[in-house]
Amino acid sequence: MNRANDLGTNTSIDFFHRFSHIRIDTWGKVKELTKFYEQPWLSESRVRAVHRTIGKLLKQLISLEEYTAFPSKSDMEYLWSMFQCEDFVSLNRAVHRIERALMTDSYRIRPLQLNIQDISTLRQEDDQEASERQWVRRSAVDRPFFELQVVDNFNSINEEESLRSAFLELRHPEDEFVYDVATVKSFEDSLIGILINPNIQACVLRYGFPLRSVNGYDIFRHYLLGIDESRLNRMTELERSIELGRLIKQIRPEIDLFLMSGAAVEKSVSQDTGHFERIFYREPGYLECHQSILRALHSRYNTPFFSALKRYSRRPTGVFHALPISRGKSIQRSHWIRDFADFYGDNIFMAETSATSGGLDSLLQPTGPLKEAQTKAARAYGSKETYFVTNGTSTANKIVLQALIEPGDVVLVDRDCHKSHHYGMVMMGARTTYLDAYPLDEFSMYGAVPLRSIKQQLLEFKRAGRLDEVKLLILTNCTFDGVIYNVRNFMEQCLAIKPDLVFLWDEAWFGFACFNPLYRTRTAMAAASALKRKYESPEYAERYEQYCRDRAELDLDDDASWLDHKLIPDPEKVRLRVYSTQSTHKTLTSMRQGSMIHVYDQDFRHHCKAAFDEAYMTHTSTSPNYQILSSLDAGRRQVELEGYELVHKQIAAAMTLREQIYNNKRLAKYFRVLITRDLVPEVFRFSGVENFYEPDSGWSRLEDAWMADEFVLDLSRITLHVGRTGVDGDTFKNEYLMDQFGIQINKTSRNTVLFMTHIGTNRSSVTFLLEVLEKIAEDIDEKIEDFSAAERQLFEQRVRDLTEEQPPLPDFSRFDDRFRHPDTPQTIDGDIRTAYFEGFKEELCEYIRFDNGDVFRELQSGRDLVSAGFVTPYPPGFPVLVPGQVVSREIIEFLMALDVKEIHGYRAELGLRVFKES
Repeated sequence: MNRANDLGTNTSIDFFHRFSHIRIDTWGKVKELTKFYEQPWLSESRVRAVHRTIGKLLKQLISLEEYTAFPSKSDMEYLWSMFQCEDFVSLNRAVHRIERALMTDSYRIRPLQLNIQDISTLRQEDDQEASERQWVRRSAVDRPFFELQVVDNFNSINEEESLRSAFLELRHPEDEFVYDVATVKSFEDSLIGILINPNIQACVLRYGFPLRSVNGYDIFRHYLLGIDESRLNRMTELERSIELGRLIKQIRPEIDLFLMSGAAVEKSVSQDTGHFERIFYREPGYLECHQSILRALHSRYNTPFFSALKRYSRRPTGVFHALPISRGKSIQRSHWIRDFADFYGDNIFMAETSATSGGLDSLLQPTGPLKEAQTKAARAYGSKETYFVTNGTSTANKIVLQALIEPGDVVLVDRDCHKSHHYGMVMMGARTTYLDAYPLDEFSMYGAVPLRSIKQQLLEFKRAGRLDEVKLLILTNCTFDGVIYNVRNFMEQCLAIKPDLVFLWDEAWFGFACFNPLYRTRTAMAAASALKRKYESPEYAERYEQYCRDRAELDLDDDASWLDHKLIPDPEKVRLRVYSTQSTHKTLTSMRQGSMIHVYDQDFRHHCKAAFDEAYMTHTSTSPNYQILSSLDAGRRQVELEGYELVHKQIAAAMTLREQIYNNKRLAKYFRVLITRDLVPEVFRFSGVENFYEPDSGWSRLEDAWMADEFVLDLSRITLHVGRTGVDGDTFKNEYLMDQFGIQINKTSRNTVLFMTHIGTNRSSVTFLLEVLEKIAEDIDEKIEDFSAAERQLFEQRVRDLTEEQPPLPDFSRFDDRFRHPDTPQTIDGDIRTAYFEGFKEELCEYIRFDNGDVFRELQSGRDLVSAGFVTPYPPGFPVLVPGQVVSREIIEFLMALDVKEIHGYRAELGLRVFKES
């Protein structure tokens, strides 16, 4: 049978991210078709059509299941034989059992025999399988299942099944894990398998396997990383195996790799680049390989702190320290709050303890299981150091800022970043240079900060002779609305101007990105690691020499020489100092306020460790919540073992939601999903991609945008424009979504609401949201039908207000001269700390009201109004005024045009707090 790719028009994005959907749906189609194939009411032509369709679908499934352990290749061969001999009763029964096993995960617990002929045995097994559905999830936790990929140039299915059996015979009931074997026959098949099969947790690379797959999956060409066939064909078998290991680790770094080499083992070790757990010489037995696979998986599965906390909770102890709630003692003896214990259960109280009481590690100075847990987290997230934080990323940001900044250091920061950064500037006395993100006036939100404007500010400090004062650049990646930076390019070009610039990437909403091969490329830790390897290579040194020769002809005093050309740094001078703060609890599994700090700093041990430790102690409680810490440890285990699968499902859910809204005519009357063109202006889209989805062609060109563009859009966030409903975003969020249907969201603008998919989002959740939007659209239709002429006019005016008449978003004006640097007027940094504390001195401040026209009279008179504090409307949720900033007419008009309920730092009855003119 021809196994060439027969997957129709599926695109790389669609097929890659929705493989599990396509797989299950295809099995379901075959089950239904074989069920009705021999129905008497089917015409002969219809029978032939059904027969052709079944054959086509089975070929697709055989091609898909080439890369999975279940169903096995023998199973698929059995199905094909049943199809060829037109035994559709047996075929339907077998397909039905496979589909049910995939849906319930029961194949993880026990093997499935397809060719059962005895009906009583079949019914008995069916009953057993049905009963197992209730506890399959629990059982999977007790003895987790994974798949082992073996790559070899197999000559037949029998040879593949023989090797599979050899491994399976080594499994033992006392093993911590249970696994099955998926065999593939080529370099390319191995990469396809680890891309589409998330169950693969380990790979054994064997002997002279060929390069190309017979399946011809052209849709994976991007993910196969542009394999250079001529180069690989020149490699020895050993070199090709090592190159395959490198690429597997690049795509899925969590996978454990093993090499069975026919060459001299010593030579294998000398050429190995550290990607392999073990290298074995070809031997008849596989026991040592089997044990090594289980041991390597245990290293990822082990949760040092969570396990220690569980052991502690089972120990009998006498509590004579400062926690009455420990062991639930204060609750068990109560007559009035037993319902509290009933609600939370006993374990949460059994795990309450303190580092000072002994028995567990200390967060402030970890030396045991907590230190090991953080080391494992660093491995999972690709950092050099990782620190757990138990009171949110607001605190994580302040820790990093205190560790890195001294009073007087210049910090470049995105103006609409999280408020913790603004308060960090005050706390540390940084001279703050605010960077404006590009505005999206139509939607009352900002995008991201262009690279050109950052380079421009660095050049201004260079001209002023103050570049040595610039210490840190802070940017939010990705933004709340899903705009993602080209992190690697931003850092590279900034380092070309200032080689020791430190970067803090606020990735509060981007923790999940580490576990998708495309998203990972735009994370701080992955970019830092890639740049380090790049700058250490001889090829880069040669490229830099050529770069210097080319730039010798440019006028380096001319801005265009710096702004209009791609810059690359001097590898002899550059220092990679990169920090990332992550709200683990926002996008991955962790209890509320569980966050992490990731560090990739070449100078951390030499210059920053002591300051960091002090900052960590400054902001970290001496009584941290151990439940939060254990959840960070357990969540790390989850993402190392199934993060790849969960993030794929998250993106698939978002793609489905987008697609359904795009194509639904009723929803299109009132709702519009914002696309790349809406949120990323053309000047930043070098790929020319405007949208990843088109109704005619489906999903495409995601990879083009991610490779080339300055900013890209996160598929997992769906910004829905609701202006045509006549309802503002905040009202839509509260009165429609939450009050009527119990749907929770936390980000709106004046005319948009943001839906975020995450690793807990499933197809049922997407379906429910679509049903809700349909219901809302239907209700609006009914209301409009009943409107009087006057009511219709009011509705249309409200729609115009929300779709056509948005107040323009103001840029940062400037700091008042009193808070500017006296000697360099061309730089825009300001002393925010002095302004902040002077703003609390009553004798220096007064209030200017909006409602009586006082503010405009003062501006008309030529007076500079200077804000005495932060003014932050919600939404959009970032300060439009900071201490020491001059109040512009545009800012006042923006504030007056907003129809939000809360503006922090502004009291309507008093007005705006400003410094007195004197």
